[in-house]
Amino acid sequence: MPQRSTAMIFERTAILDWSAAKGPRRGKDSIWLAIATAQSCRAQNIPTRAEAEAALTQLIAESLSKTQRLLIGADFAFGAPQGFIPRLTGRAEALSWWGWLAQRVTDTPGNHSNYRQIAAQMNSAFPGDGPFWGNGEKVETPGLPRLKPPLPLGLALHRATDLAARAPGSAPKPIWQLAGAGAVGAQVLTGLPMLERLRQRFAGQISVWPFQAPTTPIVLAEVYPSLLSDAVRRHCAATGQVPDEAQVRLLATALHRLSPDQRAQLFALPHPVPEEGWILGAGQGALLQTALG
Repeated sequence: MPQRSTAMIFERTAILDWSAAKGPRRGKDSIWLAIATAQSCRAQNIPTRAEAEAALTQLIAESLSKTQRLLIGADFAFGAPQGFIPRLTGRAEALSWWGWLAQRVTDTPGNHSNYRQIAAQMNSAFPGDGPFWGNGEKVETPGLPRLKPPLPLGLALHRATDLAARAPGSAPKPIWQLAGAGAVGAQVLTGLPMLERLRQRFAGQISVWPFQAPTTPIVLAEVYPSLLSDAVRRHCAATGQVPDEAQVRLLATALHRLSPDQRAQLFALPHPVPEEGWILGAGQGALLQTALG
């Protein structure tokens, strides 16, 4: 069922393009944060994950102080293919994995994370080589294969929402791949602990859709900016912006321009997804394109 339209009003919409880069980085393949309001959309390029977390903390605190509702979309998976999370946490709930990762994944102010070692630890909970693979470093990480291994029995390559979000020329990558072209797994393993810290810091003020009702002042949702890939290509050609910046600007603008009833359509789930999560707007790219005009 669609969410009530009254819960779909946001004074601010922020889109986060995350990066698991080693060391501070700006420009292409770095962290971008766009914030859209009724008046404008501004974007900032943030060199480290620690600085991005600080920027989000400030944004949330400011929104709460002004009694303004804020939707934050992050471009990495909020869950995992069914059957993975219970093996680690004993609970078929994505948020239990968030807490599990937050207790183990570390990051430094200079963008140095132990996510590869934690991926290897997760692999050890499964037969064979486990699901995670890929290592862009010269140094081997024991328990983390460089090449794609057979998936453990019962685990899928993709989540249902990854398949629903496919469009001509773009498709979400599986979370299991940590390195190589288009890999997204490292973003998941570094991004979820950060969101969990925000969730705990602002307990009671933040909900995580689709696992919780989006009725709190701050709502976190998974997004996939490539739903607007055609518009992004045109925008980059016209402005010279890097795709990362164009993506966050356009998606923040599109989501913010939707009416409450249109936004409620995006928040309507086809079925419960307690482990896997769902991409906001999966299968509804046309509605977002229309919002851009």
